[in-house]
Amino acid sequence: MTATVHRTCPLCEAVCGLALTLDEGGHVTGVRGDKEDPFSRGFICPKGASLGRLDEDPDRLRKPLIREGDLWREAGWDEAFALVGENIDRVVETYGRQALGVYLGNPVVHSMAGSLYGGPLVKALGTRNVFSASTADQMPKHVSSGLMFGHPLAIPVPDLDRTDFLLMLGANPLESNGSLCTAPDFPGRLKALRARGGRLVVVDPRRTRTAALADEHVSVRPGTDAYLLFGLVHTLFAEDLTRVAAPVDGLDEVREAAKHFPPEVVSRRTGVPADVVARLARELAAAPTAAVYARIGTCTAEFGTLAQWLVDVLNVLTGNLDRPGGAMFPKAATESPGRRRAYTVGRWRSRVRGLPEANGELPVATLADEIETPGEGQIRLMVTVAGNPVLSAPHGDRLDAAFAGLDFMVSVDPYLNETTRHAHVILPPPRVLQSGHFDFSLLGLAVRNYARYSPPSLPLDGRPSEALILSRLAQIASGLEGDLDEFVIGGMLAKAVETPGSAVAGRDPAELRAELDGETGAERRLDVMLRLGPYGAWAGKGDLSLRKLLDHPHGLDLGPLEPRLGEVLRTASGVVELAPPQLMEDVERLRGRLEEKPPEFVLIGRRHLRSNNSWMHNVAPLVGGSNTCTLQIHPADVARLGLDGVAVVRSAKGEVTVPLEPTEAIMPGVVSLPHGWGHADSTQTVAAEHAGVSVNALTDETAIDVPSGNAVFNGVPVTILPTGVITAH
Repeated sequence: MTATVHRTCPLCEAVCGLALTLDEGGHVTGVRGDKEDPFSRGFICPKGASLGRLDEDPDRLRKPLIREGDLWREAGWDEAFALVGENIDRVVETYGRQALGVYLGNPVVHSMAGSLYGGPLVKALGTRNVFSASTADQMPKHVSSGLMFGHPLAIPVPDLDRTDFLLMLGANPLESNGSLCTAPDFPGRLKALRARGGRLVVVDPRRTRTAALADEHVSVRPGTDAYLLFGLVHTLFAEDLTRVAAPVDGLDEVREAAKHFPPEVVSRRTGVPADVVARLARELAAAPTAAVYARIGTCTAEFGTLAQWLVDVLNVLTGNLDRPGGAMFPKAATESPGRRRAYTVGRWRSRVRGLPEANGELPVATLADEIETPGEGQIRLMVTVAGNPVLSAPHGDRLDAAFAGLDFMVSVDPYLNETTRHAHVILPPPRVLQSGHFDFSLLGLAVRNYARYSPPSLPLDGRPSEALILSRLAQIASGLEGDLDEFVIGGMLAKAVETPGSAVAGRDPAELRAELDGETGAERRLDVMLRLGPYGAWAGKGDLSLRKLLDHPHGLDLGPLEPRLGEVLRTASGVVELAPPQLMEDVERLRGRLEEKPPEFVLIGRRHLRSNNSWMHNVAPLVGGSNTCTLQIHPADVARLGLDGVAVVRSAKGEVTVPLEPTEAIMPGVVSLPHGWGHADSTQTVAAEHAGVSVNALTDETAIDVPSGNAVFNGVPVTILPTGVITAH
């Protein structure tokens, strides 16, 4: 006896539909792409094909663990929650709420429970010491979007299926499947772009798989993308190629700033010939439709926010913002209207280094400072949810030692890993197939409007859901009793019936509540959001609801992206702020580094198709082959340095010894290590056998992008040495 269930893959940002075959014991016996999904159309990658192996990993925790000294023991849920409550109460009573800290990892955004309950947990803790993977990844895009469009989630995405010209920087979607641009079968969409006569140009220090597919690969020195983009902006103004269609403020300020970055000047800094810089600008301007898209390679650099800002400056200047075939704003099914106000960063600052808050959180680059430094507000208790910052945050070795000194730590995580080994209590969420799934964040970045809900495929068998774990922690931290979901639903319904012009204005909230579907509080919250959303049954614009998604298990196509800048803008002025003061100030810092001589070697990261951060290295089919921890280096550099097989990579913060992978695909003077490795002391069986080294033994927690506080992982100065060479460190 077998059964087929349909689910959205939660393992990356592509939201592909999967069809899983289960035997009568609930074990996954087969995984294939869901050909009836209107968005992914049967596409599947090696990660999705391994979902069953990941879900049934024997190293996943099934019960809470409590650490006593160096020993771990399994415990019941009530005992584990009681111990957490005792220690939160103790720390708050002794030191206050600012002695609490919380870190939310990357998988939170891939989890329905993480999306719905992460915010309430942070609010319940009542601390400003909030950290997440965002400041080790995409925070520059949030900050630039917030300053330009008034909301940090107002992120334009390239209209991949209709554009004629795509300029892509620092992105490798043939390996990553896309990021901040939700597009299942990204490779197929790029091939289709070229097949219809479009042009793809990829800017990257490596000739990645994506660059190899492109019409043109432009090599650029790591960390200099902002200079290159400014060179394009300069050319558009100098040659009178601009065609601004969006309502903007600050055009003259941008024109004046761009005068300092002509192609012949930025060429010296970027390594891109001046004629190439000018030609790319002309091609952008001449294309019938075009979009500029940049991702993690440009975000995790010293001028990450300026690079993200200049991406959208170019989309505005070429008339391609909010235009079919250009850079457009998706309309997610759960989107809620916002109010116009000035977006700001730095509403508070970190205690030790004075780094600014952005989107309600502080830079993870200063987390170790806040734990180690004595004084009022020192973090003494940490809550981590689905994160492994010891391997993912800059200077991870220091953070490893800092966690060891905490008074108490609780982790919501399925694994005992490099970070959670410091916890006193680990609370493991259930398996993927035991959890409902809806992509709240990722569907707001989709290249086509779409919605899909996956109900739990298997029963919980008596263990709490991830939603219940997180809501229980929120109750413990706040001291409040009652049903969190019913409280939130009540607030949403009360607001809806009191909003003038709402389709449900004046109705009885109790009547609306009675109409809701859902077996759990999380499902009922989703139903409220769908009904009140732009396609919703209560919005007067459609009939979307949880019931409709349940009746369409393969997902619903909600149509192509449409121009909607007027709906999206939340700036106080009501127009696109093209020259935010915070960014124009950082332009001066950029100018000051214009003539800087590059180091002999710089380090960059690398994406793997069969990997997504540290948590996928414990599945045998996903490690080995091309998914290995090696140092990519140009053969000329190998010969010049007399290297043989293995080398020492040394930075200002540490060193690692790593096997070499000579390749002409990388620029001379640039080396590349993948992210998320370093499992030498892991209790995860497969990961320990393929330990690799942590790139974040080399990165510098003091190096950040100033406007956003984002960590710098690309362009890290390093020295490459043969093994056995001893020098002053």
